[in-house]
Amino acid sequence: MSDKKSKTVEIRLIFVDDGEYHREDVNLPEDLLGGYERLIDALLEEPEILKRLYVDPARLCSAYRKSD
Repeated sequence: MSDKKSKTVEIRLIFVDDGEYHREDVNLPEDLLGGYERLIDALLEEPEILKRLYVDPARLCSAYRKSD
């Protein structure tokens, strides 16, 4: 067993709910995102990401990788 942690990426999610915007920053393993051309696909389809968080696509208006 390896104790090596995978590198994480900070993702900012912006949601709209009844005309109000709010943001949520999440850290996800970079290797989970690499297999997808678009970030939204990883957020909505990757089984390991789905285990960590739920993203309501009807309320999500933006998702992007935050720069360091």
